[in-house]
Amino acid sequence: MHTSLRAVAVTAALTTAAAVLAAAPANADRPGAAELRVATYNLSLNRAAEGELVDDLSTGADPQARAVAEVIQRTRPDIILLNEFDYVEDGVAADLFRANYLEVGQGGADPIEYPYAYVAPSNTGIPSGFDLNNDGTVGGGDDAFGFGLFPGQYGMAVLSTYPIVEDDVRTFQNFRWKDLPGALLPTAFYSPEEQDILRLSSKSHWDVPVQVGHRTVHVLVSHPTPPTFDGPEDRNGRRNHDEIRFWAEYVGPGRASWIYDDEGGRGGLKPGSAFVILGDQNSDPVDGDSVPGAIQQLLEHPRVVDPLPTSAGASEAAVLQGGANASHGGDPRYDTADFADSAPGNLRADYVLPSRQLRPVGAGVFWPVRADPLSRLTGEFPFPTSDHRLVWADVRVPGGGR
Repeated sequence: MHTSLRAVAVTAALTTAAAVLAAAPANADRPGAAELRVATYNLSLNRAAEGELVDDLSTGADPQARAVAEVIQRTRPDIILLNEFDYVEDGVAADLFRANYLEVGQGGADPIEYPYAYVAPSNTGIPSGFDLNNDGTVGGGDDAFGFGLFPGQYGMAVLSTYPIVEDDVRTFQNFRWKDLPGALLPTAFYSPEEQDILRLSSKSHWDVPVQVGHRTVHVLVSHPTPPTFDGPEDRNGRRNHDEIRFWAEYVGPGRASWIYDDEGGRGGLKPGSAFVILGDQNSDPVDGDSVPGAIQQLLEHPRVVDPLPTSAGASEAAVLQGGANASHGGDPRYDTADFADSAPGNLRADYVLPSRQLRPVGAGVFWPVRADPLSRLTGEFPFPTSDHRLVWADVRVPGGGR
């Protein structure tokens, strides 16, 4: 039986996140099934220089790390993707974050333990050797395989209370953009030599299998580039679209034999596999600068369910902050990121998208209203945690009982 504490599902009807109580899953003792809370959180624990994150996580006293740890403790996911968590070899940063922050109660919240973690290199900050932004010089973050000032900046980590089947993890860090059939690669902007080495993933794409009882759930994680910071060629918008499309192709319905992983394995996900797609996709279905239809490649996919997580705090923020938010066409209760009010305004950028085998039974965004005491964890710019909010979904896993 899975005995970790879990927050009761937060819905838009709740006016205070403080009303969330810790409770065991309703079906935790039911044989043959498990209820699983899965989350994604761009917690902005990236740092400006290599080594700084390890320094900050070594003390247990970093204010931002304590605050993002408390958000995780308040929501209590079983599996969580951390975006913008600098990659450090051998999982050193992930180990320090768990030991010094998550396993220590923060702000009155109960500690939480994640016995399993997965980290791997990111394309961010790795020099390409080419002038990828066409500014006449080679070097710097814009000329790396993914934007970053040092290798691994803005990386990822997966934490889990369930065993990660590391021998079966697939990574796609080196998959070339041009090898995606019908890629939106701007060939007039990149030279043939650059096209030959350009990688699709701005960070990486990982398929991380997690063993939930007798069932394997494939946790598919990524962090596509923001569709901005470019020119009329829209190279980042196009890459964002195709990074999202990779998962749409990977989960089928075809086997996508053109896909290759970093170990040379071929094809997409085995038909019938249970999965959940996690990550800051940097694409809102209605507003913002992404290529039209980019995130719809997942939201409207026949194998994917959108649990439509909401928060009362996002609706309140859109009204109070105004600016670009007033002209948005999307419903603000679905927003997950508090961006500049001048442009682009608040957006839905972060997603938890389970496969149809994993029936959603609850979902939410940790964005308390201002009157809630826990709004101290989200706040306003400069944020005590991140400009993104933790997004979670509770799903029922058939055959996942312990």
